[in-house]
Amino acid sequence: MAKYILKRLLRSLLTLFIIITIVFSLLRLMPVEGYFQNYEKMTSTQVELGLQKLGLDQPLPVQLLNFYKGLLQGDLGVSNKYHRNVPVLEIIAEKIPVSMSIGLTSLCIALAVGLPLGILMARSTRTRLKIGDKLGTAFVVLIQAVPAAIYYLVIQFFGTSVLHMPLRVSMDQPVTLILPVLSLALGNIAYYAMWLRRYMVDESNKDYVRLARAKGVPAADISRKHIFRNAFVPLVQFIPTSVILTLMGSLYVESLYSIPGMGGLLVTVIQRQDNTVVQALVLFYAAISILGLLVGDILMALVDPRITFGKKGGAR
Repeated sequence: MAKYILKRLLRSLLTLFIIITIVFSLLRLMPVEGYFQNYEKMTSTQVELGLQKLGLDQPLPVQLLNFYKGLLQGDLGVSNKYHRNVPVLEIIAEKIPVSMSIGLTSLCIALAVGLPLGILMARSTRTRLKIGDKLGTAFVVLIQAVPAAIYYLVIQFFGTSVLHMPLRVSMDQPVTLILPVLSLALGNIAYYAMWLRRYMVDESNKDYVRLARAKGVPAADISRKHIFRNAFVPLVQFIPTSVILTLMGSLYVESLYSIPGMGGLLVTVIQRQDNTVVQALVLFYAAISILGLLVGDILMALVDPRITFGKKGGAR
C-alpha cells in the first residue's frame, strides 16, 4: 500500500512539475507590461532596470530554476499590479478560506442530494410507472445539456428577483451564500445521480442479486447492503472530477456574486495582467486538481478489495 501511494505521489509531483514549467514558460512569452504598474510612463531604461530587478533579463532556464528555489522556500514573488509589492502568498491566504468553504459546502450538498437521488432513480426503474427515474433523468439531462453559465444566470435572476435574496455575498451573512453554493452544487448533483443510478442498475441485474431475491431477502436489504455498496465503489473515482468541476465553476460564480475568493481573484488579475499572481493561482489550481485525482486513486484502492498493489493479479 505504501509503495502504491508513493508511486502515485511521485507521478502527481511529476505532472505538477510539467504543468508549472509550461505555465511559467508561456507567461514569459507574454508582454512585460504585466510586471509594471505604470508601464506607459516608463522609459526603456526604467523597463530594463525593472526587468533586471525581477530577474527577467536572465535566460529562461535560469529564471525557472530561481522560481523553483523560491517555491521550495515558500516564496511566490510579489504582486505587481493587484496589490503592489504585497507577497503573493499573503494575497492568496486571504482568499483560500472563502473559496474552500464555499466549494466544500457545495460538494457536501451535492453528495447529500445526488446520492439519494441516484438511489431513488435506480429503485424506480423496477416500478411500473418509473416516475422517479423519469423525473430524475429529466433533471440530469437538463443540467448536463444546458451550459453551466446559463443556469447560473437563471438561478441568480430567480433568486434575486423572485425570492428577493441578496445579490452580493457577505461571509458574515450565511443566507447570501445560498445562491452561489446551489449554483456550484447542481452540476455535481446531476453527476452523482447519473452515475450512481447507472451502477446500481447494472448491479441489480447481476446473478448474486437475483439469487438473493430468490431466497426471499428483503428488497431494502438487497439495495442497501449489496447493490448500493458495490455500486458506490466505482463512483469514488468520479469524486476528484467533481472537485475539478467545482473549481472551474467557482471562476465564474465568484465573479458573478462578487465573492472575495480565489476564482474572482484569478479573473481580476488576468484582466489586470498581474502575471506573478496569475502564475501562483494557476499553480494552486493545478495542485488542487492533481491532489484530487491522487486522493481518488487512493480511495479507489482502499474501498475496492479487488484492486491489488502489485504487478500481478489485475493491478491497476
